[in-house]
Parts: sequence; C-alpha cells; structure tokens
Amino acid sequence: MALRLAFMGTPDFATPTLAELLAQGHDIAAVYSQPPRPKGRGLQAEPSAVARLAARYGLEVRTPISLRGVAEQEAFAALGLDAAVVVAYGLLLPKRVLEATRLGCFNLHGSLLPRWRGAAPLQRAIMAGDVQTGVMVMRMDEGLDTGPILMAERTAIGRKTLGELHDELARLGADLMVRALAALERGSIVPQPQPSEGICYAHKIQKEEARIDWNRGAAELDCLIRALSPVPGAWCEVRGERLKILLAEPVDKSGAPGEVLDGHLTVACAAGALRLLRVQRAGRAPMAAEELLRGFVLNPGERLG
Repeated sequence: MALRLAFMGTPDFATPTLAELLAQGHDIAAVYSQPPRPKGRGLQAEPSAVARLAARYGLEVRTPISLRGVAEQEAFAALGLDAAVVVAYGLLLPKRVLEATRLGCFNLHGSLLPRWRGAAPLQRAIMAGDVQTGVMVMRMDEGLDTGPILMAERTAIGRKTLGELHDELARLGADLMVRALAALERGSIVPQPQPSEGICYAHKIQKEEARIDWNRGAAELDCLIRALSPVPGAWCEVRGERLKILLAEPVDKSGAPGEVLDGHLTVACAAGALRLLRVQRAGRAPMAAEELLRGFVLNPGERLG
C-alpha cells in the first residue's frame, strides 16, 4: 500500500532511499533538505544531493534552517502524512513534528544501535576496528538516536574504506526502509527498545584527527586511513607538502616512525609499518603510490612528517 510521506535528508547517503521509495510508488508529499551551501572554488551555493534528486522528479523541496518555529511545524502538519522518512537530514525534529504523522517519523541510521549514536557512525566504526556494522530503521523520539528499532541489516567491515562502506550501507538502507514501512503498515512488526548496554557516541570528525602521527601503530593508522578515505583523507607532510593517504596496508617491517623503508613507499610506524597504496598530492587527482614515485622520488631513510 502506498503511503503519503515526507522525505527528510541531505547528502548522497540519503538518495538511494528516496529513489527506492518513489520506485515503490509511495506518495512523497514534500522533501525536506538542508539549504544550499557554498561549494567549489567559486563558492557558488549548490542544492544538496537530495534536493537535486527531488527536483528531477518534480517534488516540492523545502529547506528551512530550523523546524522549531510554529509556522514550519504547522506547514509540516498540514501535509497530512502517514509517516516521515529521515536519512542524514541534519536538523533535530521537535516533538510537534515527531507527533504530526499517523505512524511516526522513521530514521535510517548507519550503525548497529546503541553503538555509534550521533554524527559520524561509519567513520567511528572503522576507526575503532569494529568487525561489523550495519543500518537500522528506528522510530524517532526526542533523544539522539535513542528510539526503538524496527529492522536491521548487518555487514562485515573487513578492509572497506569509508567510501565503500558508505555506498554499501546506502543501498542496504534503501531496501531496509521500504521493507520496514511495509511491515509497519501491515501491523506485522513491533518496534523494540534499544539495549541499555553498549551505548557509545560517534562524535563529528575534527580536522586535527586527519593528521597522521607515525608514532601510532600500523593497525591503528590503517583504520584511521580507511575511515577517512576518500574524504577528508588522512594526511602527512612530505618535504613541506601535504600528502593524503587514501589506502595503505600493514606489513611486517620496522624502523623509526615516519621513516621510508624501501622503494615501494613502505613507512615505519611505532609498531609495524604501512605500505602506501593510494595517495593524493595537494591540487592533484588521487594516484597509485607507484605513480607518485615516478615523479616524486622518496628514498629509503627519508622521513615523513
């Protein structure tokens, strides 16, 4: 059965869910997204990924800077919704909004709640060396990712980068959301409270976290690099120039932290070493480490900052 929905989301992660809801024939009464932001060298204001997709389908797009005002809340309630679907929207939903639909507001969250509530669950899961993660559909309440769970999908993290995990969970989440809504409408699912144990928070990534400290172990730095690849990219200094490390692999070698150990761009860490596989110089496109070395020779014994 088609539901009358509001879709609330902003980045690329949310677009597969919106596309799948439309493909399943749901009535999207309005799309809520963050206002256009300055991007690129010219700092031209650009609509979000969700807003661009909505425009292609001819959907109404609303970009309020807040939902706390009475006028915005009344405009939302006037849509006469069965439910709202929220995917990385970026604004808190006040109580009046949460209570304005027939079934409720449902969030797609990229972690296995209650682990990694908050802004950066994918990055924090990889950084922490978690074995698995997933996506969950949660009925929203006034807390931060605290509502009861409808459905979940899990996946192994392995050696996936942020980009790879992001794309996989976005696809899994789109399918999960439409299945959860269908089960909810049939009355065949009852949201379950989150466990009271295992709660932790995925705080927003800070700029200083992206700088590589070779005085950390290779396994820890490998997790950091994958958690920040492709953006913002973990980085170090080479001859006063910033070099992003987009992919590396731990190897069983040793040396002084930051020391280049061989002609394959293997760099020593406090414990073990990392062989750099994919890098990016400032103002350049990403490239394989071998390609970098053809025009930017780094000799064994040289130190990376």
